[in-house]
Amino acid sequence: MLLTKLPIAALAVSLLCTPVFAESVPKPFSASVAGLTSVTTSDGVVLKANIAGNGVPCLFVHGGPGSGSEVVERLAGKTLEQHFKMIYLDQRGSGRSSSDAKKNYTLDRVVQDMEELRVRLQVKKWVLMSHSFGGIIATAYAKKYPEHVSGMVLLNSILNLPAAMESTATHGYAVLPAGKPPMDPASPLPQRFGMVMGMLNQSGLMSKLMYADDATDARVKTAMKGLAGNTDFTAAVFQSGAIATYVDDWTGATAALKMPVMVISGKEDHMVGVEHYKAFRFPNQQVVLVPGRHFSMVEHPEEVGKALSGFAAKL
Repeated sequence: MLLTKLPIAALAVSLLCTPVFAESVPKPFSASVAGLTSVTTSDGVVLKANIAGNGVPCLFVHGGPGSGSEVVERLAGKTLEQHFKMIYLDQRGSGRSSSDAKKNYTLDRVVQDMEELRVRLQVKKWVLMSHSFGGIIATAYAKKYPEHVSGMVLLNSILNLPAAMESTATHGYAVLPAGKPPMDPASPLPQRFGMVMGMLNQSGLMSKLMYADDATDARVKTAMKGLAGNTDFTAAVFQSGAIATYVDDWTGATAALKMPVMVISGKEDHMVGVEHYKAFRFPNQQVVLVPGRHFSMVEHPEEVGKALSGFAAKL
């Protein structure tokens, strides 16, 4: 999901370095591998990933930034794990994973973490399954390491962050009740986005933008109870200026990614943009539109499961 508050931050960039692992190499990834695993990255961050399900390996790339993967695992795992051997990674500074003392949460560093995890698990190829903000991360990884990606599943995924923020600001403002302060459409996007998200939070209406019904909101809140709550990614990505590394429009890069791609989009998902998927240019893509808003795999698991079944069979 998109972050609910957007501070204005300075720019920052980071360079990739060569993976070096602290642990001994385990036995090759296989159908018998399951449960919570830990990997220490080349810069000393402990990543946590839970492995469950059957089928080809599939890395879940969560959104946020920094939301963690446990809510999706708890609410949609039954659907996803029927078709893939899911690897629910919590990105650095998120959920069960540790923080980075140097506050390096740039896109390049998060992509490198994914590659180090792949090498550590001895997975030759995997499917990338992204949600929301995770679409940017998954696409960046696929561009850098296409030889290790057997396919992609984009669930309500963002590939152009400014475009998604524009949609969120516009439709979030419409959700607010009468008497709301006027919004100048000519004001800078971060200012408008921050204003709308702040008012949605204050009025308790964020769920109206994210979910199609109150029942889904209640399910998500229940699933969040007792979660490992590392939120350092969420805060640090803005404070350090690392958010600047995520704002490029990645839709153009999709034209060069030839692996099979399944795009699943909610018909009322204004947090991404209901027509955002139309800018994707994957040569081998299939688009499935489902009812609902930002969490299609939670709101409509049957439709999503049917789409995943056909996609997994082709892989």
